[in-house]
Amino acid sequence: MAVDQRLIEELALSLDEYHLIVERLGREPTEVELGMFGALWSEHCGYKNSKPLLRLLPNTGPRILTRMGGENAGAVDIGDGLCVVMKIESHNHPSAIEPYQGAATGVGGIVRDIFAMGARPIAILDSLRFGPLSDRRNRYLFDGVVGGIGGYGNCLGIPTVAGEVCFADAYSANPLVNAMCVGVARIDDLMPGGAKGPGNLVMLVGADTGRDGIGGANVLASRVFDESSAELRPTVQVGNPFLEKLLMEACLEIAEKYPDWVVGIQDLGAAGLTSSSVEAAERAGTGIEVDVSLAPRREKGMTPYEVMLSESQERMLVFVKPEHEEDVRRLFQHWELRSDVIGRVTDDGCARVRDGDQEVARAPVTVLTTPPEYRRQGEEPAYLERLQSYDLASLPDLTDPPAALLRLLSSPEIADKRWVWRQYDHQVLTNTAVGPGSDAAVMRIKGTNKGIALTTDGNGLYCYLDPYAGGAIAVAEAARNVVCAGAEPLAVTDCLNFGNPEKPEVYYQMEQVVRGMAAACERLGTPVISGNVSLYNETNGDAVLPTPVVGMLGLLEDVGQRCPMAFQAAGDEVFLLGAGLEAAAATLAGSEYLREVHGLVAGRPQIDLDLEAGVQRTCLEAIQGGLLHSAHDCSHGGLAVALAECCIESGLGLEGSGLRVSGRQDAALFGEGQSRIVISCPPGRRGEIEALAGGYGVPFTHLGRAGGERLVIGDLLSVPVADLARAYREGLPRALQGR
Repeated sequence: MAVDQRLIEELALSLDEYHLIVERLGREPTEVELGMFGALWSEHCGYKNSKPLLRLLPNTGPRILTRMGGENAGAVDIGDGLCVVMKIESHNHPSAIEPYQGAATGVGGIVRDIFAMGARPIAILDSLRFGPLSDRRNRYLFDGVVGGIGGYGNCLGIPTVAGEVCFADAYSANPLVNAMCVGVARIDDLMPGGAKGPGNLVMLVGADTGRDGIGGANVLASRVFDESSAELRPTVQVGNPFLEKLLMEACLEIAEKYPDWVVGIQDLGAAGLTSSSVEAAERAGTGIEVDVSLAPRREKGMTPYEVMLSESQERMLVFVKPEHEEDVRRLFQHWELRSDVIGRVTDDGCARVRDGDQEVARAPVTVLTTPPEYRRQGEEPAYLERLQSYDLASLPDLTDPPAALLRLLSSPEIADKRWVWRQYDHQVLTNTAVGPGSDAAVMRIKGTNKGIALTTDGNGLYCYLDPYAGGAIAVAEAARNVVCAGAEPLAVTDCLNFGNPEKPEVYYQMEQVVRGMAAACERLGTPVISGNVSLYNETNGDAVLPTPVVGMLGLLEDVGQRCPMAFQAAGDEVFLLGAGLEAAAATLAGSEYLREVHGLVAGRPQIDLDLEAGVQRTCLEAIQGGLLHSAHDCSHGGLAVALAECCIESGLGLEGSGLRVSGRQDAALFGEGQSRIVISCPPGRRGEIEALAGGYGVPFTHLGRAGGERLVIGDLLSVPVADLARAYREGLPRALQGR
């Protein structure tokens, strides 16, 4: 075909990339081939700007069962012949255009990645970013996204058990919607996603193919937004969770009862039939042939190009042994699902697409799946030196600590997210031991005494101010949260959300964030087993904050040893693991106090990974030794907010009138210095905990005793718990009403 510059641009390919395709094929590509290259060489499928950086992340360990990127999701051995399968992905651009369906189909896609591997999904988590709720459109996006996540997950019967919601101006036109799914399987039942065995059949199962979602992988995921982006609404998929429920149960039945009938299962996600078929062939080192005329369609007149690139939801490819074709077909009929053989596995390493007797595409699988990689040269953003050198000590200190605390508790960033998670069914399947609102969710592993702790974490402001430290903090805080629940951190799945990587400043942010994450993963022993990269998150040239989201898995050998975040009993002693109350102004860097009270984003966040490891080991060993009644991470809002949350959730106050603060009051109360955990224990256990902390070189501060009806911190602050709870509970609903 002649070079069609318009089509090349629509596919988010550069002219140089087009010429590289011609060179590798030895000829001009057909229209279908070009569409396939555009999808598979997109950032979403090909990771051409990020793969060189992703190799910096540690991805192996004694419990890791899969190679990062080698399967639909990552798998971790948790003992007793069981594994946990998990992955997180983004649906940012679709949600910006059509929030309900964008978020809903994001959930549907990540769930398919899990059950495609033969694992039963037991939990959904999310990580959401929006612009300020004072803006009507941001409230519309927020409401639609939350509705889409709840609507799809609830219909599937999978609990949404944890997550985070954050707000900043930079997300106003480009919300971030990251969805994570976690499943459990017997290791022996894990189902590969490869198209092994020449002669095996390619069966398309589930929904008919329509025109929804065409171009999603490249049009949405590989371009920045502007005023014309509303025209992209047809590229957003439409979901049917009830059909997906049937698809899930059918695929799990095959994996658990009839694994000898098939050689692999692969979901159809981004780039639809193109990516699912070609990537499955790549994994197995085979070829594949597909006849699009055999694919059932719900719209007339669809071209081979449209069929291959459609992102219609609720579809799977099943690679079936020929002798079991009728067995597999009957099983899907039992679940009221259509199944059609549309091709076969070949042995020549080529991907072929036919439309009946006509061949419309033919290319080597390895050429299709090997896009060029770009190792760019980043440049430190010009703003960094100015913001990092800002003299935070020059700011006026607190004059009314109680008012500042109530203001922070009622800010949407910190306020109770009950309005969100009450729209999610978080108890279905009866595995949820600790649900939303805690540092981490805890799920029982039925048939065992085990539990797993799950959380998502990330802070775009920290990464904006210091990408390296911000990346490390994202991993450290996620690990700290599962430790507070009583779990040993095991593994990470991540979603890296950035602007246009072709800009040197954005690439600098990406590289430094990944390096920081890698350092933290190495120090804390949490390899990255799966994930997603979402780039080009920009509107009219303005990028979102650099936002790595870390999904963390932790293991409890005994789920009965899970630890709550709230104070448990009057008279319990309360301590702080980590840096004490003599905080320097530097700990205000990137803090919610600085942003909310002073309208300022400045400073340089820092973390000591050796101290972090010591704090986490101290806390975990204390929980496992039965020494603690509660543990809560110190993060957004600093120590005062962490203590307030412990009080609010329990109804118990804190008598800390003996505390003395030297230096700045704002930093002591609201500084966000890292590596700190508030713990409580029965009277008489102090010595044992202090000895543990001393063994790891961890500072240890007595804060007071739980009890009473007020939160008292020295002579700085004395507020009724009822007032704290009111501010905390009412903050988000008031913001959603535009107040």
